[in-house]
Amino acid sequence: MELFSRSWAALRAAVAGLADEDFARPSGCTGWLVRDLVCHLVIDAQDVLITLATPANGEPTHDAVTYWNVTDTPPAGDDPLDALTVRLAAAYEDPGLLKFHLDDVGSAAGRAAGPAGPGQCVRTQDMVLTVADYLSAYVLEWTLHHLDLIAHLPHTPGPPAESLTRARALLEEIAGAAFPASWSDQDALRIGTGRRTPTAAESDQLGALTGRLPLVLG
Repeated sequence: MELFSRSWAALRAAVAGLADEDFARPSGCTGWLVRDLVCHLVIDAQDVLITLATPANGEPTHDAVTYWNVTDTPPAGDDPLDALTVRLAAAYEDPGLLKFHLDDVGSAAGRAAGPAGPGQCVRTQDMVLTVADYLSAYVLEWTLHHLDLIAHLPHTPGPPAESLTRARALLEEIAGAAFPASWSDQDALRIGTGRRTPTAAESDQLGALTGRLPLVLG
């Protein structure tokens, strides 16, 4: 629960510190500018608010690992929601408005997570999860998108170390195997999810993960 809040606060702070011209730079999400990514974060924050306000009865059907729909096909950019995100981001025009909206909705999502009971069940996308598992899944979401944010903005602060460590551990659970211990958490996350192509030397180190990457999370 605490790590969710910490990783989300760090990501929002990184966005708040961007210069206006940074919003027109490419992000680590193929085909998306930084402004498109930030607009996606607004939508993510809305999803968190909706889910935390949607209690569910019965036992969980998914956890922080099985929450993810995993494929090996990177997005082509033609998904209707992706296209809507790009159009919506462009409609902001003034990056300050996009910053304000993320701070407004994002702060509310962070506050909503605080009093939520870890064992309470919530419903999202026809799944039932405990609040703890749902928020844990979002630590991976926030951390990956924080890496996307700074992909071409090297002077922007990155994710907290503990967020990177937890996100890597969760991705390894999803993969069913560990990444090479010599890899940094950032490299494991970027290579593991197809955000970076491994070098020949890195490919030789994959072991049980050979032929199983990338893990495209949806």
